[in-house]
Amino acid sequence: MDEGIFADHGLEIEVVPAQGGAQAIPGLVNGDIEFAIGQPFGPFRAELADLGAPIIGNYASALPESEGKDVNAVVALASSGITGPADLAGKRVSVNSLGAAGDVTIMKAVEDAGGDPSTIQFVEVAFPDAQAQLEAGNIDAAWVPDPFMSQIAGSGGTIVVYPYQATIPGLSLLTNITTQKLIDDDPELVSDYAAAMKEALDWAQQNPDAVRAAIVKNMGIPEAAAAGITLPVFTAEVDQNGIEQLADLAVKFGVLPETPDFSKVFSIQ
Repeated sequence: MDEGIFADHGLEIEVVPAQGGAQAIPGLVNGDIEFAIGQPFGPFRAELADLGAPIIGNYASALPESEGKDVNAVVALASSGITGPADLAGKRVSVNSLGAAGDVTIMKAVEDAGGDPSTIQFVEVAFPDAQAQLEAGNIDAAWVPDPFMSQIAGSGGTIVVYPYQATIPGLSLLTNITTQKLIDDDPELVSDYAAAMKEALDWAQQNPDAVRAAIVKNMGIPEAAAAGITLPVFTAEVDQNGIEQLADLAVKFGVLPETPDFSKVFSIQ
């Protein structure tokens, strides 16, 4: 927005905060907002409920397998004795939103390491509160992004596993979502938004320092902490195969009742 990219496409954008993409779906369906950015689970559940809120493009993806690190990790205090994903079996593990990519990929990583994922107790904890909950003993491990991931690891904590690296490297984490009704009623608006977003994401990927400055400005994170954040890959290109794998895992672990119709989940512009 500050670069004028959306204005160049004839769009005036108002940013409306939401806890997650799934929470934004009712606003989309009710017409309170035209577009949302969130995990694919919002579109998954919208399709299963026949609400018509498809993915029209990507926003941010996990790092490819060759990177070795990733944008988030499961972390634990050194005193917990948790050093690998199999150790998470039978433990209390926090995620910021239950029933989404965090717990699904953690369960897969634990299963692949020989642990029983059904014994994990997932607890919903906001990312900024995770370290305090760990230190209070209310949870055994936490799934967090930077700067919280680096802060906990830097204070003697343990990186237990990068769940996306262990399951679906390069997974589409955040996607652009709208309604099928808007696609049908105003295809030009949807096309203009998708084009502007693609240009904005290309710009963001090429200008990481500007992204970090925006994080400082808009999220109140100190400049030094923002400098160390592991940024995602900003791209409009959707990893449809990875998203379909994620949905299949969600069905396997009982997070989704059935696989959604992917022909309705995706409406790539």
